[in-house]
Amino acid sequence: MPATRSLYARAGAWLHRNRRLTVALLLCLAAGIAVHQLTPASEHKVQVLAAARDLPAGLVPAKADLVPREVPPDLVPAGALMSSQQVEGRQLAAPLTAGQIPTDAQLLGPGLLTGAPAGTAAVPVRLADPSSIQLVSAGQRVNIVLTASDGLGGGAGKPETLAAAVPVLWTSAQGGKAGDWLGTPETDGLMVVAASPGQAEKLAGASTRGKLFFVLVPAPATEQALPGTAP
Repeated sequence: MPATRSLYARAGAWLHRNRRLTVALLLCLAAGIAVHQLTPASEHKVQVLAAARDLPAGLVPAKADLVPREVPPDLVPAGALMSSQQVEGRQLAAPLTAGQIPTDAQLLGPGLLTGAPAGTAAVPVRLADPSSIQLVSAGQRVNIVLTASDGLGGGAGKPETLAAAVPVLWTSAQGGKAGDWLGTPETDGLMVVAASPGQAEKLAGASTRGKLFFVLVPAPATEQALPGTAP
């Protein structure tokens, strides 16, 4: 027991003589704990492409338009573009804001049908009134209506709805060049819609039977918009 008291006494005396050093050590320890608690844990990041500036629909992005950016994995959208090779020669189907991460579904081409029901086709439709294309944009829903001639030089027959509430994927009003995808350089008055197999069959070659027009309609209440389009 006396030995224990002697040890406590010597320790107390040492702390009294070196109280400034003791305080300094305790402060350093507290500062180290605080820094450790405030320093965020390093996390794995994924490199994706992001818009370097506001980019309009119809643009074929150059390398300077989409730049690499590192983001946490949980912030990477499905179908995000990882390299410039995925974008080369392809056209934006919708505008991008600066910093936005584009996906394959936002580029003109097969990616526009990502998530669409099996059998859905991207069908080009040439409208009778090319100027009307300015009134519609990608993501809106339209009815495609055929007004056929009676073949006798008389008036047009009864209008026929060939496809109802189909999503618009692209229009020539967006600018750019779609010839590589659509197979024709003549895009004036063209609209590309997502059609079911039955609708696609009716739309195929419909412009040779008469004049085609569109009617803007709301999206079906129970149906979600296709990926890459606005509701």
